[in-house]
Amino acid sequence: MTLHSDSPEATSSVAPPPDRFNAAAHLLALNVARSDKIAYIDDQQRVSYGALADRVRRCAAGLRALGLKREERVLMVMHDSVDFPIAFLGALYAGIVPVPVNTLLTADDYGFMLEHCGAQALLVSRPLWPTLQAALAGSSIPVIVSGAGEAPAGTHAFAQLLETPPLAAAADTRGDDIGFWLYSSGSTGRPKGTVHTHANLYWTAALYGTPVLGLRESDVGFSAAKLFFAYGLGNALTFPMSVGATTVLMAERPTPAAVFKRWVDHGVTVFFGAPTGYAGMLAAPDLPAKAQVRLRLCSSAGEALPREIGERFTAHFGCEIVDGLGSTEMLHIFLSNRPGQVQYGSTGQVVPGYKLKLVDEGGQEAQPGEIGDLYVAGPSSALMYWAQRDKSRATFQGEWTKTGDKYSIDARGCYVYAGRSDDMLKVSGVYVSPFEVEATLMQHPAVLECAVIGFEDSDGLTKTKACVVRKPGATEVDEATLKAFVKDRLAAYKYPRVIEFIDELPKTATGKIQRFRLRDVANASARAPK
Repeated sequence: MTLHSDSPEATSSVAPPPDRFNAAAHLLALNVARSDKIAYIDDQQRVSYGALADRVRRCAAGLRALGLKREERVLMVMHDSVDFPIAFLGALYAGIVPVPVNTLLTADDYGFMLEHCGAQALLVSRPLWPTLQAALAGSSIPVIVSGAGEAPAGTHAFAQLLETPPLAAAADTRGDDIGFWLYSSGSTGRPKGTVHTHANLYWTAALYGTPVLGLRESDVGFSAAKLFFAYGLGNALTFPMSVGATTVLMAERPTPAAVFKRWVDHGVTVFFGAPTGYAGMLAAPDLPAKAQVRLRLCSSAGEALPREIGERFTAHFGCEIVDGLGSTEMLHIFLSNRPGQVQYGSTGQVVPGYKLKLVDEGGQEAQPGEIGDLYVAGPSSALMYWAQRDKSRATFQGEWTKTGDKYSIDARGCYVYAGRSDDMLKVSGVYVSPFEVEATLMQHPAVLECAVIGFEDSDGLTKTKACVVRKPGATEVDEATLKAFVKDRLAAYKYPRVIEFIDELPKTATGKIQRFRLRDVANASARAPK
């Protein structure tokens, strides 16, 4: 099904930003009248919008003083603290291109990124400095270290950078100028440098953060997804600053206990998480009661949210989880449920301002109810993958961006996730959606998480296998029980022929299940001599 631009669902009345547009200057200008309001709360301090604006301008001037020029890149390997938005916005304000990256990578990964993006400076949190020091391999680029204490020898302290007199005016950038990069997760190879414009930040807030999620000035937001992710960048920077909300930042991993503490201590009203995190929280023994928290809205992205998790969370907290689909390439969510109209088990409908289409194997428009490859078009699309022309052409096809996801549309007009394009299974000549089987398994009270994959048996035929993580104490459930459970709820050919119980699923840093790793193990086992 193709959703054309003249469809009411695809249109938006949001005015575009002016041609001369600097994203950092825009976000600061929106909050001039809120100079005393708290913008950020991190593990060490609270910072008002007024103080934030001053530090952003000082950071911009400090980066310029180090010799960085317009459109030169600065690699950011920084934990979530107030220093992150200051550094990111400071670079944008100066017309320099920030490249925030995952803080959980290896020296080899960082070495690749430093070379690939041609970084002319490095911003790094103190605990991560040893890893980055190894990655620099004799490079002489300026290094700015964030965190308390004196800067390591040969580096600059971020606090000293902020002593520079503030830059009087933002760089005179255009909305379509390169603003920042984000690297893809690289779960199947080297990560891709995804190039975004200044205006793209504007569009995600204008089309999704404000009109769909309905974020407001009185909200206290907290994102489990870190700022270096596209999802987290919108959740904890663009969206709250667009409405003058307060944001809680946390450097540590978002374990259930750490998340609960922020909810309770800071009165979080809007939480942004992922399905894996919600499943872990619901299974946690210290899950807070509804009366202990102020949650009014939750968001989920990264993978499709299983119906069972959404329904259990809402039953406990009386708060909906608004599931949506976004990508690094589109910067944030373009397909989503709506607050007050959540349809668990689906990803909702197109976000106004975007267009979607489903394409079948023959390249034609998919028919109603048929699974197809999902394409999206909208104003927040990235320009390209840096220095990867073939991959850019495969993904960015005219106005359309290929998402790599497969979907169908149900009778309500909602998009239903069918899996990643490379995860779909063809069993006995019929397509099987791994996610459909996973969602069914998740309904069993003993299942915490699961992943369904395909593997070739000794005859070269594709069979389905479910890797299941049981909830604590649920050791009594066995393979036969779960097979029967699926057979009772789905067409007979869809049940997994093999079920393996494992302690944990392999995942990317974003929490996405790495099914390819499970497939590699399963196929190797199937091919091994008996």
